[in-house]
Amino acid sequence: MNDSSWGAPPQAGHGWPSEHEQRYGTPGGPVQGAVPTGPAYDAHAAHAPRDAYAAPAVRDAYGDVQGSSGQPAPSGSHGAHGQPFGVPAQEAAASARHGAVRHAPVRHGAPVPQGDAAQHTRPLPVVSEKPQEPMSDASQPSPAPRGPEEPRQRKKKSAGRDLGAAIGVGVGLGVVVLVALFVVKAVFVGVVVAAVGVGLWELTSRLAERKGIKVPLVPLVVGGAAMVIAGYAAGPQGAWLATAFTALAVLVWRMASPPQDYLRDVTAGLFATFYVPFLATFVSLMLAADDGPQRVLTFLLLTIVSDTGAYAVGWRFGTHKLAPRISPGKTREGLLGAIGFSMAAGALCMTLLVDGGAWWHGLLMGLAVAVSATLGDLGESMIKRDLGIKDMGALLPGHGGIMDRLDSLLPTAPVVWLLLEIFVGS
Repeated sequence: MNDSSWGAPPQAGHGWPSEHEQRYGTPGGPVQGAVPTGPAYDAHAAHAPRDAYAAPAVRDAYGDVQGSSGQPAPSGSHGAHGQPFGVPAQEAAASARHGAVRHAPVRHGAPVPQGDAAQHTRPLPVVSEKPQEPMSDASQPSPAPRGPEEPRQRKKKSAGRDLGAAIGVGVGLGVVVLVALFVVKAVFVGVVVAAVGVGLWELTSRLAERKGIKVPLVPLVVGGAAMVIAGYAAGPQGAWLATAFTALAVLVWRMASPPQDYLRDVTAGLFATFYVPFLATFVSLMLAADDGPQRVLTFLLLTIVSDTGAYAVGWRFGTHKLAPRISPGKTREGLLGAIGFSMAAGALCMTLLVDGGAWWHGLLMGLAVAVSATLGDLGESMIKRDLGIKDMGALLPGHGGIMDRLDSLLPTAPVVWLLLEIFVGS
């Protein structure tokens, strides 16, 4: 090898061939017809074109040129800017980045460096085909081996409410309704009036809190009570007349305030008038019949059974969403359960409770009740989503507010009243 490949300068007296001797094989210059000898050439490569045997070579940090075979490249094989021929600049830079190094191999028959020459031996960088893998840091503890994954437990379905409280409140309300319904019918009218008043208060309070809509509450509560009582005492004509005067009272009452947002407030007031007390008036109309308590009980039972069937079947078998944007918890299977349960209950109630009723009347009524109750529930959910709330109130533990219990009852009342009028008359 030449002196630069070991990193030691040529010195006299060491027996090392000079650079001229390494290149031309003679001390003074090239010999005519002689084959160059030395570590950088062999007999075969001397007569071959230069590019055919050009091996990738890089320049190490000390200015030496090293080929891919570990042998020093010929002197003078550098480009105009000092870059070795046959080695792109990117490979040379990659060699320096990756830090892949190896010592130059020792050729057989070449003198082994001694003394100062051995001290100046340097490792020579070579081009690496692949980036060297980073060495692992012994200071960083290796992650503990992962054990066998535990089987995922099936997520239990939850009702989303306190079922114990909900059942207790429901039973208590049922007892109050039954006692008021079958003892004195007028007492039940008072229960309906109280429910309408609390429902109006919940609705107007949420509108004011969430939307800033100021609905006149006083004319609504007074007019709502008048509508329910008039329906029981004077029939449909009295109920509709009371409804008209209630709407007029809302318009006049709002005039006492500044005109700003007048149209918005009175529109919400008229909506509340028809949504709560007007629909509740049909309950008092059913109660006014001779078998009024039985008709009201049929109405209540069908609605409750429809809700219960929808909940039970949907909770157990529900997979297909009914209206995911409005109420994600409702499923098509739950709707089928509501229809089935309600039709069965309707057949029994029309046969056993209502005078002149037939089982097929009950089937049709059960189907209509399941649809109207579901639509009423979806409508209430739409209102609550628009207001950004979950419940209308917190008066009933496990249920929410009064309006959360009236959501399916209110739209179902006119449906049941109309079908009873058609099937058995007033």
